[in-house]
Amino acid sequence: MSDSTPDTATDWQALEDAIASAGAPERAVLRKRLKGLRRRARDGKPHERGLRRLREAIDASARRRSARAAGRPTPDYPPELPVSAAREGLLAAIDANQVTIVCGDTGSGKTTQLPKLCLELGRGVEGLIGHTQPRRIAARTVSARIAEELGGELGATVGYKVRFTDRVAEDTAIKLMTDGILLAEIRRDPDLTAYDTLLIDEAHERSLNIDFLLGYLKRLLARRRDLKLIITSATIDPERFSRHFDDAPIVNVEGRMYPVETRYRPLTDADSDTHERDREQAVIEAVGECIREGPGDILVFLPSERAIRDTEQALSKAGLRDLELLPLFGRLAASEQRKVFAPHGSR
Repeated sequence: MSDSTPDTATDWQALEDAIASAGAPERAVLRKRLKGLRRRARDGKPHERGLRRLREAIDASARRRSARAAGRPTPDYPPELPVSAAREGLLAAIDANQVTIVCGDTGSGKTTQLPKLCLELGRGVEGLIGHTQPRRIAARTVSARIAEELGGELGATVGYKVRFTDRVAEDTAIKLMTDGILLAEIRRDPDLTAYDTLLIDEAHERSLNIDFLLGYLKRLLARRRDLKLIITSATIDPERFSRHFDDAPIVNVEGRMYPVETRYRPLTDADSDTHERDREQAVIEAVGECIREGPGDILVFLPSERAIRDTEQALSKAGLRDLELLPLFGRLAASEQRKVFAPHGSR
């Protein structure tokens, strides 16, 4: 780009053309700065320093965009995941539609593989691929898994942002976050210009955050025609999401559930219909029953952090052998949460 001050229509147009090579999130701001500088030039006011800074900003943004494009990894897909078998249909649907509903059971691989499909389609260059999760634990662990599958370090091509933690870099293409983080960003950037793709995961949970996001995004899509939206849901009435987004296509992905057997154990003693055991004792007995039946880890769902701590303490005093107790909840330190996903030598 020439260092001389633009003073003709062609020179100003050259700057306008250069802005097109910048990253999409910065273009609106850069054009606003250019418009202001043209006005100062017409009024005979000093504007040379502003032009130099504008050129530097355009060049820096263009470098970042080029680096994201050059550094984008080529994804591969675990063949054992059902979503891998549906890859061609998913790519075609996402490419052809502004909104796509992906419906599949737990274990289909949609959470970890859909962002990689977006990378394959060239998304994540003009802006970020934003991927929301209802919980902080999921945002951290899913981002770590995707980064591992793409062969990179967490915080580079794949990053995450949750409350009090931001591991997103300039070259990040996939950003995991809680839906609350995305809502907070709307206040600062109503058009969500930092993103070229958004994935709203676990939409069937229908939290207030998710419902508000879906309502807001429907309005935003009308003025952000470049923005792609992917909504994932379990097999719970996905047609409602489709209707909300003007009959957006639904792509069904087969699940990969392990066999589940439901057994009911009432909180009453076997010898009494009225005397109830406490919850900790009931869990101890259920865990003991699982241990006697054979090998395998055990996952206990409880309603609160306090219940988790109380049950952990009760199990530690129960004398059960070869049992490693690992709590897991949102306020737990990230280093402690990671222990759950690491290999272990005992149950």
